[in-house]
Amino acid sequence: MKDKLWHIVSGSLVPAWLAAAVILTVVHRQLPSSGWLLVHLLLLGAVSTAILIWSQHFADTLLRRKALGHRLSLGLRLSAHTVGAIAVMTGIVIGGYPLVLVGGILVGLNALAHAAVIVGQTRGAMPGRFAPLVRHYVASAVMLAAGVTLGILMARLDGGGEDYERLFIGHLAFNLLGWVGLTVIGTVALLWPTVLHTRIAGATVAAGSTLSVLVGGLVLVGLGCLADLRLVVALGVLVYLVALGRVLWEGVGHLRRAPAVTFAAWSLGSAQIWFALCTLGFGLRVAIAPSWTVAAAGVETLVPYFAIGFAAQILLGALSHLVPVVLGGGPAALKATAAELDRGGLFRVVVVNGALLLSLLPVSSTLTVALSMLIVATLASFLVLFTRALRANRRVRALPLVRVAPGERPVAGPRPRSTGRMLAAASVLLLTVTVGIVVDPASVELSAVSTQAAGSSGTAAATGHTTTVAVDMVHTRFVPDRIEVPLGDALRITLTNSDDMAHNLVLESGLVSGSLDPGTTTTVAVGVIGASVDGWCSIAGHRLLGMEISIVAVGDAGASATGDSTSMGGMAGMSADGSHTGQDAAATGTSAAADIDPSAVPDANFEAHDAVLPPAPDATVHRRTLVVRNVETEVAPGVTQMLWTFNGTAPGPTLRGRVGDVFEITLVNKGTVGHSIDFHAGAVAPDAVMRTIQPGESLVYTFTATRSGIWLYHCSTMPMSVHIANGMFGAVIIDPPGLADVDREYLLVQSELYLGAQGGEVDAVKVTAQTPDLMVFNGYSNQYAARPLPARVGETVRVWVLDAGPNVGSAFHIVGGQFHTVYKEGDYPLKDGGSTGTGGSQALDLASAQGGFVELSFSEAGHYPFVSHVMSDAEKGARGIFEVLP
Repeated sequence: MKDKLWHIVSGSLVPAWLAAAVILTVVHRQLPSSGWLLVHLLLLGAVSTAILIWSQHFADTLLRRKALGHRLSLGLRLSAHTVGAIAVMTGIVIGGYPLVLVGGILVGLNALAHAAVIVGQTRGAMPGRFAPLVRHYVASAVMLAAGVTLGILMARLDGGGEDYERLFIGHLAFNLLGWVGLTVIGTVALLWPTVLHTRIAGATVAAGSTLSVLVGGLVLVGLGCLADLRLVVALGVLVYLVALGRVLWEGVGHLRRAPAVTFAAWSLGSAQIWFALCTLGFGLRVAIAPSWTVAAAGVETLVPYFAIGFAAQILLGALSHLVPVVLGGGPAALKATAAELDRGGLFRVVVVNGALLLSLLPVSSTLTVALSMLIVATLASFLVLFTRALRANRRVRALPLVRVAPGERPVAGPRPRSTGRMLAAASVLLLTVTVGIVVDPASVELSAVSTQAAGSSGTAAATGHTTTVAVDMVHTRFVPDRIEVPLGDALRITLTNSDDMAHNLVLESGLVSGSLDPGTTTTVAVGVIGASVDGWCSIAGHRLLGMEISIVAVGDAGASATGDSTSMGGMAGMSADGSHTGQDAAATGTSAAADIDPSAVPDANFEAHDAVLPPAPDATVHRRTLVVRNVETEVAPGVTQMLWTFNGTAPGPTLRGRVGDVFEITLVNKGTVGHSIDFHAGAVAPDAVMRTIQPGESLVYTFTATRSGIWLYHCSTMPMSVHIANGMFGAVIIDPPGLADVDREYLLVQSELYLGAQGGEVDAVKVTAQTPDLMVFNGYSNQYAARPLPARVGETVRVWVLDAGPNVGSAFHIVGGQFHTVYKEGDYPLKDGGSTGTGGSQALDLASAQGGFVELSFSEAGHYPFVSHVMSDAEKGARGIFEVLP
């Protein structure tokens, strides 16, 4: 009874972690760092717990000797790992580094303790043919300790710079290839033939010198990361792959002798294929990348396939075979338990792997989400089957023992045919893809439409003839931008993107071509032309640059003489990532501006953007990585926008230094469209460093600060106004020589928001019309009215102000305050009261892209509002409060 209870309790830990991962998938939008958390619930939670349990079980079996402390020891290790893993995840979510540190140390030390226990078991153990396999468990535990150490250092660096990216690559290698990979290789060497019911002839490859080669490869990876040598990392992965290839080839031999017929075998086999492919991809990404940042970005895209394709499938396959064996209860109970876990096995494996393969295609985010949900739902079905298996085992155990007469053997029924299950799986995948395309036509590169789609405003008898036209996209134009098609002809457009940025084609009928990367071509079947129709590129701002096209139905009495259209109306399209553009909001009246409540206040847990400006660091060379990401951001109470950001915030990170300092900035584009960067603080030729880079690309921008002041940096990709208005700006402060120390120093960056739909991107039409919905300091309306900036009577307060625009100037004023010093655009119009000693200033007037600072002291306690004295702008959110204490 105690044995059964132990197995149920310990065996329930893994399903509990899996259940938590499923729940997070459903509610992930409500939690920060949800992507990171989901991966770690699976890998650090479920998979690592399973490794601790099953590696100890296999060590006991192979060494024919129980570990010191046996179940008590394993129970303590499982408890320590669980507590440590929860602490790490909680610390990351709430931003508590001490909790991450404590949890990481606990997980790492526990891994070393696990290794020590198994090493202790080997002493005095009975020699066995496969006993050397336990060395994989010892080596893998050491790798986990190393991987956790790198993870702790990453959390300390908080996501910035090449050092962080090197640690990230090492962290993944030690955890995925080391902790999980070595354990799997050592276990599958015996588990794979056992599941297939084949004979193991002689010692396995994994029991020989293979482990030394695998560990040697991982050591090279670690040394390459520490020594800043990417090719050494790639070499280490190659060495690892050579050893892995030998092990997999041995597994293929077993498969030739006995084909897979159970879920366990199919899942284990699929997992090994994904492991090999992901490991190969890992090495290639590192080898061909121009920098650590690009390498890390590439490797990061493999993590979901490592986690689901490899880790999740290896876990479920192993559990499906081992759980019935461990629960026991006799042949009948084992058979009933295994039958439950094998339900729909082929269907589940085909759905999961088919969806993973489809997600590798260039599909939209909508279809990717649909495929992800299908994968999660299919994997989650294991939890239901696991519960049914426990019940079946318990039920059969309770049945009276039926003895079989001598010579009488139970006849097993025929296994169900696999054809029906394959067809069912294919149907589910097809249904998912179909739903994704219906919800978002940009899910595929070619959008199918009805034969009357283009001529939605008219009808025409089909002529049966097809007109094919080649259209080039170059210099943010369609060439040609006017197409004449006989009324009733079907139209096919061969669309080629010869530009250096992504484009698409949207027709007012609703047809969307899908996004085309530079250098790509697609064919768009428009359908029968029943009336003239206009089209444009819906990527934010491109239509405003003139990227429009007219399809003129020749013979249509309603067609204009020229076919030209300057109207911004019509049915709006979709942006390259499937989200509505700001043009949609202008055309449909769905702007989030309708949700602005001037009297609303942020929630109690709202944290204002930190306006405190730290002093310039002592370093003379400043290295920083700026990563472009699309981030849905609250910009006013109840109002969100999908901003394009540098490092996740608008404004982006503030850089500060002194004259003569060198700034080396790595720009990485993880957005959905092309972006660039322009530093006003550097005098450099724009040709190379300010070029637009596409998603997944990077560049290094180096400049020397030769002149002091507060300088704007921003995206310079056209239309520049749209990119700046959607959040792509920040400040560089180069201290003037002799800048005096003050008691408090703040930075306020004023900018404009032109609201699209809730959660959508900037309204490009409003940007052109220069009609902002909100004026903000540091990215959020009235935030410092809700969270005042502190000061004390008599202190000297310096306030740096930068107007990021893109269109509107500022007149910074503090109500009740008078400036004794004003610094603007590199010089002091007023310093310490000026020539009279009693002079003062009331406003710092700035045009777009200008900046400076003011200094003042408060003579008495109270609340001092600060505003842009362009008062209508203050009323749109450009205001805050200094709370002055005695």
